[in-house]
Amino acid sequence: MGNTSNAVGSAVTPVTVAELPGLNTLGISMARIDFAPQGINPPHTHPRATEILTVMEGRILVGFVTSNPENRLITKLLQKGDVFVFPQGLIHFQKNVGNGYAVAIAALSSQNLGVITIANAVFGSNPDIAADILAKAFQVDVNVVYQIQSKF
Repeated sequence: MGNTSNAVGSAVTPVTVAELPGLNTLGISMARIDFAPQGINPPHTHPRATEILTVMEGRILVGFVTSNPENRLITKLLQKGDVFVFPQGLIHFQKNVGNGYAVAIAALSSQNLGVITIANAVFGSNPDIAADILAKAFQVDVNVVYQIQSKF
């Protein structure tokens, strides 16, 4: 089991071409996601892969957001054995809604899927995105942006 004692309560163990060179040219990869109770796999996207997730243990709320202009949220509560698909490039997330640990296995349609975790990319870029830009984009006070950036 992955170490879930972090700020988000989850651990992702990837198996991509970076970890397993034998996947080169095969167009596939996998990941194991371990969740502490109430842990999340934060909103993120895979620019080069569709993902199919299978729940191995626990109850996991999953969701993704369709593209502009609708930005429609699609969610589903999954039980052990259930499967869900996240379309390529769309922002998606998972949350363990049970009281115990949960485990899911993800299969992806690329050996080099790419992962962009939204909060990390927006608030943890190096160098920082200017706080006034983020404040205007998120319609919050610039001090809120500074506070969030300090966590990354």
